[in-house]
Amino acid sequence: MVRYSLLSAGLLLGGGSVLGQAPSPTRPARVAPAAVQSTTGRVTDANSGEALPGATIYFPDLKRATATTADGSFQLANLPKGRFLMQVRFVGYTTVVQTVETGNGQPLTIALSPAATEIGQVVVTGVSASTELRRSPVPTSVIDQTRLRQTAATNAVDAIAHTPGLSQITTGAAISKPVIRGLGSNRLVTLNNGAKQEGQQWGDEHGIEIDEYSVDRVEIIKGPGSLLYGSDALAGVINFLPPEPVDEGRILGSVAANYQTNNYLQGYSLMNAGNLNGVNWMVRGTGKLAGNYRNRYDGRVYNSGFRELDGSGYVGVNKSWGYSHLTFNSFNQELGLVEGDRDSVSGRFLKQVAVGLDPNDIVGLPVTDNELRGYGIGVPSQQINHLRIGTDNSFILGQSRLTLNVGWQQNLRREFGNPADDQETSLYFQLHTVDYAVRYFLPEKNGWQTTVGVSGMRQENQNKGVEFLIPAYDLTDGGMFGVTKKTFGKLDLTGGLRYDLRRITADRLLLDDDERPATTGEEKFPGFQSTFRNVSGSFGGAFSATDKLVLKANLARGFRAPNIAELGSNGQHEGTIRYEIGEPGLKAETSFQVDGGVSYISDHVGLFVDAFRNGISNYIFPARLLNAGGTADSVATTGDPVFRYGQGDARLAGGEITLDLHPHPFDWLHFENSFSMVRAIQFDQPAGQKYLPFIPADRLQSELRVNFRKVGTTRLRNLYARGGVEYTFAQNRVFSAFETETRTPGYTLVNLSAGSDITNGQDKTLFSIYLTANNLFDVGYQSHLSRLKYAAYNPSNGRSGVFNQGRNVSVRLVVPLSFK
Repeated sequence: MVRYSLLSAGLLLGGGSVLGQAPSPTRPARVAPAAVQSTTGRVTDANSGEALPGATIYFPDLKRATATTADGSFQLANLPKGRFLMQVRFVGYTTVVQTVETGNGQPLTIALSPAATEIGQVVVTGVSASTELRRSPVPTSVIDQTRLRQTAATNAVDAIAHTPGLSQITTGAAISKPVIRGLGSNRLVTLNNGAKQEGQQWGDEHGIEIDEYSVDRVEIIKGPGSLLYGSDALAGVINFLPPEPVDEGRILGSVAANYQTNNYLQGYSLMNAGNLNGVNWMVRGTGKLAGNYRNRYDGRVYNSGFRELDGSGYVGVNKSWGYSHLTFNSFNQELGLVEGDRDSVSGRFLKQVAVGLDPNDIVGLPVTDNELRGYGIGVPSQQINHLRIGTDNSFILGQSRLTLNVGWQQNLRREFGNPADDQETSLYFQLHTVDYAVRYFLPEKNGWQTTVGVSGMRQENQNKGVEFLIPAYDLTDGGMFGVTKKTFGKLDLTGGLRYDLRRITADRLLLDDDERPATTGEEKFPGFQSTFRNVSGSFGGAFSATDKLVLKANLARGFRAPNIAELGSNGQHEGTIRYEIGEPGLKAETSFQVDGGVSYISDHVGLFVDAFRNGISNYIFPARLLNAGGTADSVATTGDPVFRYGQGDARLAGGEITLDLHPHPFDWLHFENSFSMVRAIQFDQPAGQKYLPFIPADRLQSELRVNFRKVGTTRLRNLYARGGVEYTFAQNRVFSAFETETRTPGYTLVNLSAGSDITNGQDKTLFSIYLTANNLFDVGYQSHLSRLKYAAYNPSNGRSGVFNQGRNVSVRLVVPLSFK
């Protein structure tokens, strides 16, 4: 019990928590606010009858969890009387999902069978209620705590970027933006424990403001999620989920530490969680520090370091009527922005230095070895502060249920770009957001399970810096939806509709001769108001042909309103190394996506095939402008390219294939292979403009992995070792017109990892250690979606741009704590 709970809460990547599941489609939850009950039982190995201590029992609709004791028994007190779905999970065993009558007083006997794959996974994202993964028609990937804890990463998105169908836009080691099947930024909704994360999503050069140490599980919806989440979910949804609440009467904790050799990254996280007399809580504090990363061709990349200080947690009550939790998340990061300018003789990176009293008297000087080795951050740099305070509630109302989530968020983004005054905020955005979501789960009627709800937000974004890239604006957004599902024998059908309304009002801005806001002068932003309306929908089914074979299909219409940068930007964007101009007349993007999937799981083979075709009307993207001479335009003072937003009709198609070979009875051995691809074109365009820009290259991944729950009589538990090869194909399908995008050659990376829990010999974990080596052979490469690929030319080696991180060895140690 201690082993599971502490690891799950303490790991950078979650240790063993279980995500809840919904009631079986044939046995929906029916609850009544009757007297509280206790549910007891025992979990054993189906083959040997041996008790399984540390197995997790979780009731998702109640947010109640526990773990089995040394003899495999468990008890959950103070549960409301009714029928609820219960999930039982243990590392290396098939997850069991069943509906439980909490008021009958009968003890439960659950036998788990050893298994090579997770068959009984569930999702809470992209569906109205928790749903078993195999019964959901929406294409979904789940990254569990086992995979996460075996991955070395520099941020939360980097930790999941090797998932088939998922990529990342990077700007150095600190900044990663997720991309699902070729679409990212404002086309993708990021959730933090089910609540929308609202930062400055339009920018490529700032991440998602989530502490990766707090993440225990990630769910990825690959397809339009507008039905439940409204605008911006056109590409899909990523939900970062924390560990589940701990068992009643327990107080737990953990200390985690991580060191990475490439950029001297140090990461530390301290967690405490408890559950006493119905009051449960969790609090976590995290600190990270990283220097300049290195690669084979650039050496150490100047100004690529970062610092981070985060806090998160909740406090609340779980009663027979449901639960109510107060949540908070605080993300604080300082990071350098890599410009990539080089000395023409030595090829060393240049730093901008003020050499006189005139603030415009700036020169570039080669950086020293000491400046490359340390943890210092130069100019330009960025400071991100994100704070969210919210409430998460679920109320049981007879045979129905009501959930209410309300949050307040503040996102502060400061950019410092003046070498003469490194405290001057060149850009400073202050974004305030109030978001809400209400869902009412109607009583089941004739097998139909129906949910209705409303969700939306109110935003206000202000400019507080001396430079202006986007206008100040107000945004009001709201939508109402209904979704229903029913099971017909082996067929599970789900469908729904949603109506959205979004209004953006941008302020007019005039600048005087000193480029300061004024009542008269040059017009920087004209001011405008744009209103967008849309109807979204989704309909699909999952057909369980056999216990091993499942066929899925889904049709979905998505929607995305243009963001403020696309509508109104007019300024130098340091992070993307370009000058951007918006277009107030842009229309909303709408998509129609068709998905089909097949999954087959046996004792020897796991095969998963997902294919999609996504047609997008009014697709928005930036294209480089031409000057009067017909050549690509640039800013006279900096030489940075000028881009203007436009749109057209587009089509994206592709999919993912995963083949997992685990020959029975060698369940400890896996040979997993996956291939993912996207083809993206814009219609009725000449050569050079046919392909959509910044689409990820095809990727083939192979991994050989061994897992041992026990190693003889030693103190090693959950020992694993894996070796992987990742081949990224050359990307030659690029938007080459106007020098918007360049081709990227292919590359191969080799990664190794090993780790184990160290116990006292009686299944109590003393500590856990994880060793990882990424890019083992120190390959010099550029990801096609790296923004640093478009940095300045290096005359010393004849290569353009800055390369990605080289060899990186990571060591992570986790020490669980337990309190009486």
